[in-house]
Amino acid sequence: MQNYRNPVKKMIAKILSRQIIYLLSFAFFISLCGCLNYTQEVHLYPDGSGTMKINYWMNLPENRDTSTINKIGIFNAELIRDEFSSQHTTINNITVYIDSVDSTTHSLIDLYFTNIDSLNQMRIFEDFQFSLKDGASGQKIFTQYIPPIATGFGIDGSEYKVSYIYKFSGNIITHNALEEDGQTLTWDYTLAEIGSGKTISVTFIPFKLKETPYWIYILSGLVLLIVIIFLFRKKKD
Repeated sequence: MQNYRNPVKKMIAKILSRQIIYLLSFAFFISLCGCLNYTQEVHLYPDGSGTMKINYWMNLPENRDTSTINKIGIFNAELIRDEFSSQHTTINNITVYIDSVDSTTHSLIDLYFTNIDSLNQMRIFEDFQFSLKDGASGQKIFTQYIPPIATGFGIDGSEYKVSYIYKFSGNIITHNALEEDGQTLTWDYTLAEIGSGKTISVTFIPFKLKETPYWIYILSGLVLLIVIIFLFRKKKD
């Protein structure tokens, strides 16, 4: 197993795969921790831009060595910001906290990206092969690769879970998601289920607008109000 000697530069490297490889290289440390969970939630707009929210967490031991955790970097807000900062992203928020309910330690990252293809240029995403291409007339084809993740040291890969949630601004035509709820698709895997790798694939017809502007709602409300007033006055006459 490859041993990464620069945890700062490789912090959350490729979002999950090298992060876990690095963590597992510290067998004495990981044996004291609960399972690691990772959720990536993306709202993809028709032009390829969008928002991404990442939440990963694990149950760290009460007598944990905080200096070791900070060196690894996965729960260090400053190092997380360094990894996710680029000319293609705007970081809206980074939060590291301990959930009082189950004592799990969380890292939350909320960012905006200008084009999902540009994420491939970031070191942490370079193996994920984000792609948004034109398909048949009026259609878009989105794919993302989930690379294999090695565990080792006898760690059960079924104890580690990843979740990818995508909301598309458009009508979904075909997909290989495990769950579908309107325009939202979800892929849930244990590390063992990822095996040699998985590919997210979705074909959709984008809406003409990213989102319905608020002024449209305001204008519609004003028009409706005027019509109601007009009808009310006409009825009185």
